[in-house]
Amino acid sequence: MERLYKHFYSYAMSVALRYAHSKDEAGEIINDSFMKVFDKIDQHDPRKSLKAWLRRIIVNTAIDYYRKNVKHYALMEIEKVSVEVKDENAIDRLSAQDIMDMMGQLPDPYRVVFNLYEIEGYTHQEIGETLGIPASTSRTYLSRAKQKLRTLCELKFSGKYEGAI
Repeated sequence: MERLYKHFYSYAMSVALRYAHSKDEAGEIINDSFMKVFDKIDQHDPRKSLKAWLRRIIVNTAIDYYRKNVKHYALMEIEKVSVEVKDENAIDRLSAQDIMDMMGQLPDPYRVVFNLYEIEGYTHQEIGETLGIPASTSRTYLSRAKQKLRTLCELKFSGKYEGAI
């Protein structure tokens, strides 16, 4: 169990951080996920990828964590800023850390929907059923997440990102 945990910890953290509000939350999601893995390891089909199976458990655990704590999340609005990005290739210069920082600035419901739709490939109907929200709310959260990310990118390249939120 310890070798499995150590081997997949970094991968698990990278998945959990996309859904969590903080590194501490990601740690809780990972710990809960590995407890499920250890309890259900006999249900894994050895002909299939262990990494993919672990990923599914982490995503589902993150969704469960979100549902359990949704009442604590507040939708915070990013101030409206009108900034023009003059450098067309500016986005290409974003580092992975820049992207993770910007994702961390999204309100939790927006971040969860963005990850489920854009990264995991869920439909809005599936997201709605999973999170207990209407599909139209999922579409709205995705649209708002994208707008907030655009705003954050504009702030980043205008030099106004630090302390903007």
